[in-house]
Amino acid sequence: MHIRNLAIVRGWVSQPDKSRHIHRRPVPRIGGVAIFLTVVGAIGVDLLAPKWLSSSHALSVGMARGILIPATLMFLTGLWDDVWSLRPYQKFIAQIVAALLLYLQGFGIRQFDLFGGHHPNAIVGLLLTVLWVVLITNAFNLIDGLDGLAAGSALFSTLVVFVLSLLMTNHSVSIVSVALAGAILGFLRFNFNPATIFLGDSGSLFIGFMLSALALAGSQKAPTMVAVAIPVVSFGVPIVDVVIAVVRRFLSGKPIFTADNDHIHHKLLKLGFSQRQVVLILYGISALLGLLSLAMLHGAGIIALVLVILGAGMFVGIQQLRYHEFFEVGRVLERTMNQKQIIVNNLNVRRAAESLSVCGDVFSLCSILTETLQPLGFDGFAFRFPAPVWLPEAIDIPYAADSEGGLCCHWTAGNHSEPKWELNLELAGSSGQRCGSFSIYRRLSNKPLLMDVNLLSDGFQVALAGAVCRAVLGKPDGSSDGDHHARGQAVRTPMARTVSAR
Repeated sequence: MHIRNLAIVRGWVSQPDKSRHIHRRPVPRIGGVAIFLTVVGAIGVDLLAPKWLSSSHALSVGMARGILIPATLMFLTGLWDDVWSLRPYQKFIAQIVAALLLYLQGFGIRQFDLFGGHHPNAIVGLLLTVLWVVLITNAFNLIDGLDGLAAGSALFSTLVVFVLSLLMTNHSVSIVSVALAGAILGFLRFNFNPATIFLGDSGSLFIGFMLSALALAGSQKAPTMVAVAIPVVSFGVPIVDVVIAVVRRFLSGKPIFTADNDHIHHKLLKLGFSQRQVVLILYGISALLGLLSLAMLHGAGIIALVLVILGAGMFVGIQQLRYHEFFEVGRVLERTMNQKQIIVNNLNVRRAAESLSVCGDVFSLCSILTETLQPLGFDGFAFRFPAPVWLPEAIDIPYAADSEGGLCCHWTAGNHSEPKWELNLELAGSSGQRCGSFSIYRRLSNKPLLMDVNLLSDGFQVALAGAVCRAVLGKPDGSSDGDHHARGQAVRTPMARTVSAR
């Protein structure tokens, strides 16, 4: 409470931003100070009072120093951002420096025996360590968007680290993780909805860094699968959120470090859930992921099952959250798989343009269009003419006058329903004379159109305009109005009927 009152007096509060923030009133934002002081105090008590604990269970001075020095740098970076503000790249640089310090203190990825006991060289190990620290630190920082969300998710992750350290008899990690869990639990009383104080970057960056460091410290006495897979799964909610954020911003052409309101919790709010409901849902997911991660201790069969469950859950979850970027990726992948059929369809359109360029009668015109457009997934086509015309009676080709006075042809059931998709092409001869319009439509649009639509507005459109001038209007392509259709008069042919202009 003292930290909260100090922040209010000093004006260190988070002002609501309608474009990104959920809260609607200023809230103190330096809650990380309370968590940092609690953790440091708990570790200090353990170091200064070893007589309270047996020597075999005491916290290692080297570990305390190796983790707290870079963690303090991370905390101070976040505190500076809370009070005076930093640019994203400046925080990113501080995270890299903290990761380097952690590695130099002996906490890093130095073995990777998933592939037969391979030990990466120092450069690879350093890069993997920096990547891990930056990923986890930013993951908990980015998920801090609702009251109690980041702190609650971190609490479940910390408990997993604590249980794992007990199983691996790593007492130093156990002491630090239980101190962190206690600090977070005490803070949640004031941070849960409606929050009276926020973690701020000082809290989220500190917690994220501590969890990444504890996972590395725990890996020193554990098999690689335990050291790598279990923390990744137990940190699942923030990790998935940050990965989705990076991917969707990249796909959208937006700066990766620019804040937005499309995180997982924002999506759940848009689906109609309240703040508390969203937080409790993500708490439940975090708890489930924690249990699944610990279940991975029971062998390769359980690990495979957990990975299948996680993969299926992520697939269903991303679909339910309705990220446009991932739907677009799916559409591109589907189109890639159908690329051969797209090429076939594009070639058919090009061949149809060649046939239309020498077409001289209505029957041939309708036959070419039907044979070309029907396999593409269209349901029919229609013409509109600038003046009344005379057309031969339909015998072999089922065309007819439509309700608007044009020539139409359709070949699917339910042909009286309104089209869901329609493309209209204006037809003009080579001299620029308008000779009507051509529409193609789809009544059922649940399947993708496997072709390049631009082909219809290129050579196909020009060839179709010429065919209409010859077959329907009864004049050479590009001729003037003084020819057969002088002043809008129709050309009459045997066995003909009138189709009125629109």
